[in-house]
Amino acid sequence: MANSPQAKKRARQAENSRIRNAGQRSNLRTFIKKVIAAVRAGNKEQAQAAFKSAVPIIDSAVNKGIIHKNKAARSKSRLNNRLRNMA
Repeated sequence: MANSPQAKKRARQAENSRIRNAGQRSNLRTFIKKVIAAVRAGNKEQAQAAFKSAVPIIDSAVNKGIIHKNKAARSKSRLNNRLRNMA
């Protein structure tokens, strides 16, 4: 356990960040799953709408440091490929 005051503060801050990041990561995964579910259902309009709403969420996760920018690019690319392969 942390002994110095600054180490104790950093431990508190890390715990708060972990909780906040977990919620944002969960939200990110939910938006990605919505796109995949719409693609599997074969509903192209719904899938495109879900993709358009997922892209800003993915980008904001990068800006907040939740995921790496290459992972975001890979996710968007794979989702876009699923959309294009529906036709």
